This record gives sequence, C-alpha cells and structure tokens, in this order.
Amino acid sequence: MTTDTTTPDAKPSARRGKRAKPMPEPPPVAPTSLFTASLTVRWRDLDAFNHVNNANYLTFLEEARLQWLQQVRGEWFGEGSMPVLASSEVNYRRPIAWPAQLAIELACERLGNSSLTLAHRIADAGDPDCLYSDGRVVLVWMNPATGKPVPLPQAIRDAIG
Repeated sequence: MTTDTTTPDAKPSARRGKRAKPMPEPPPVAPTSLFTASLTVRWRDLDAFNHVNNANYLTFLEEARLQWLQQVRGEWFGEGSMPVLASSEVNYRRPIAWPAQLAIELACERLGNSSLTLAHRIADAGDPDCLYSDGRVVLVWMNPATGKPVPLPQAIRDAIG
C-alpha cells in the first residue's frame, strides 16, 4: 500500500480487517420535562409470549402525546397546520407483563423551526427505575393541503417554555 504524502494532512488508507474507532457521542442534552401519562396495560395488548406486543409501545406513546397535546393552551392544530410523525425510535429495555400500570414520560429534546423532538420513557408507575422502553420521536408541523412544513405553532413553543 502506498500513501499520498503530497499534502500535509494525508492519512494512510485503512488496513483490511481493521475498523476505525467510532467517534464518541456528544453528551446528552438534559431534556425539558413536559408531561407524564398514566396508562393501564390491557389484556388485549399481550402477544403469544404473554407480554405486551412491541407495536403497542408505539400506541402507548401516541396516547401519551395526545394527552399532552390536549392540555396545551392555544391552537396547535388547524386547517393550515397539523403535526405528523416524521420518525420514531423505540429502545425495548424489558418486556411489559400484564397486569401493569405504566408511567409514560415525555420531554422536549429539541425545538426546531417546524419540528419538535420528544424524548420518551415507558416505566412502571410504581417503580420509575423499572424502565421498559425509551427513545424519541420527531413531530413535524405541516400544511395538510401542500404537504410542506410550517412553523411550529406558538402554543407549542409556549408549552415547552
């Protein structure tokens, strides 16, 4: 193998079989706590393995977001502006068995021009250290007629504080 040494910052090419060390992740940003929803696991939420089916975690998170949005003062939804789910990340930490009472915590991780990143935790309501799931979702406010992003409603900005 040869290395180009004509420039001062030239680097030798990677050797076969060797992997570059991953870049360290930036330290996490302390999210702003927004809301905690309380939900009860229903028998119908279980799968053949007798724990909550993974798809139901997304339903639990959607319900928590809707409960939070219902208590937001002011207009956050209208003919020219509505939130859509742009991405979701769910880390499954441990199975949820029935019966269970859940505490679903939402926190603002990032506030953009037209988007909002919400961090979430699904924990046991009686034991917050019993973490079932965590992750984040990105909501984008868009104009339903055009499909184009629109600025976040002032009511959402005010709710974040």
